Amino acid sequence: MRGTEKMNPDRRTAVAAGSLFLLTEVAAIAGAVLYRPLLGAADGRLAQGADTQALLGVLCEVVLVVAVAGTGAALFPVLRRHGEGLALGYAFGRLLEAAVIALGIVAVLALVTLRRDPGESAGADAALAAVHDWTFLLGPNIALGLNTVVLAYLAYRARLVPRFIAVLGLIGGPLICLSAVAVMFGAYAQLSAAGSVAALPVFAWELGFAGWLIAKGFGPGTGAVSGVKGASAG
Repeated sequence: MRGTEKMNPDRRTAVAAGSLFLLTEVAAIAGAVLYRPLLGAADGRLAQGADTQALLGVLCEVVLVVAVAGTGAALFPVLRRHGEGLALGYAFGRLLEAAVIALGIVAVLALVTLRRDPGESAGADAALAAVHDWTFLLGPNIALGLNTVVLAYLAYRARLVPRFIAVLGLIGGPLICLSAVAVMFGAYAQLSAAGSVAALPVFAWELGFAGWLIAKGFGPGTGAVSGVKGASAG
C-alpha cells in the first residue's frame, strides 16, 4: 500500500504533462485558424467579425503560452533524474518558446487596433503581421524543434515512453527546424503543403507522448519504481 502511494505523484505528473501537451495542440490550431482572417486581410481591410475572431485567437494563444511553459515545469522533476542539465535546458527552452509566442500575441493585438482604423496605420499593420510571422517561425517551429529533440532524447534514453514514440520526436524535431530554415530563406511559405508535411512527425510525437502519459504514465526508466523499492527495503 505504501508503495502505491509513493507511485502516485509520478502518475499525477504524467497525466498533468500529457494533458498540457494536448492543450498546446488544441490551442495552437485554434489560434492559427482564428487569426487567419486578420493576418490575411487584403489592403488592411478587415472582414466583418475578423477582429473579434482574432481576439478569440489571442485568448487561445494565451492558453498556449501557459500550457507550453507548464509542460517544462511539470516534467522537470522526472527529467532531472536522467540529467539535470538537460532537464533545466528543456524547462528554460519551453519558457523561451512561450515568451516568443507571447511576443506574437502582442503583435496581433496591435494589429487589431491598427486595422480597426486602417487610415491611421501607414503601413505599420504590414510590419506587425511580419512580426507575428517571424515569432511563429522562431517559437512554434525552431524553439519547438530544439525542445522536442531534448525531451525525445531523454525519453528515449530513460525509456519514459516506448522508443518508437521517442523516435518520432528525434526525427520530427530536426525536421521542423530544417523546415523553418527553408521558410526563412524563401523555399516555401510557412503555411504550405511542404510546411505541413514537415510538421507531421512533431505533431504525431506530441500526440503519442501525451496519449501514452495519460493512459499509461511514465515507463520504468523514471526511477520511481526503484525509489519505492529502496524505501520499502529501508
